[in-house]
Amino acid sequence: MQQKTVRMPAIKRISLIAHDNMKPVLSDWCRQHQSLLSQHQLFATGTTGHKLSSELGLSIESLISGPLGGDQQIGAKIVEQKIDMVVFFWDPFEPMPHDPDVKALLRIAAVWNVAVACNRTSADFMLTSLLTAQGYDYQIPDYDAYLAERLDQHGSAE
Repeated sequence: MQQKTVRMPAIKRISLIAHDNMKPVLSDWCRQHQSLLSQHQLFATGTTGHKLSSELGLSIESLISGPLGGDQQIGAKIVEQKIDMVVFFWDPFEPMPHDPDVKALLRIAAVWNVAVACNRTSADFMLTSLLTAQGYDYQIPDYDAYLAERLDQHGSAE
């Protein structure tokens, strides 16, 4: 697929997600980085967002709970270029009934070239990177070129 360059804004749109056993770790991480996080636009799946908002007073747009579709809502925002970074503290020791949703979210983040941190160390590096505080040019799939190519091949929309 062809790629195109887009500009990520200096104020990042960051999604915060954590499996139940990892919510205390994410909460502690957010507390540690509260001043940095407050400079960005934050999104979270339902329970995580409400917990972080009430505990830390961060302004967070809470979607619905992950197992009920919140992971997919984050994925849709990634496709729409409304999420720039994903902090997803998942529990590698607990089987999750919504594993297919988690895999779909991670796949869509990879397709759309979105930065993902799955643990505290990678989240520390990602959030404190000099690139996080400035605009950033990056590559994403060029859907318009893809659609034009498909229309040329088939003569009309499918």
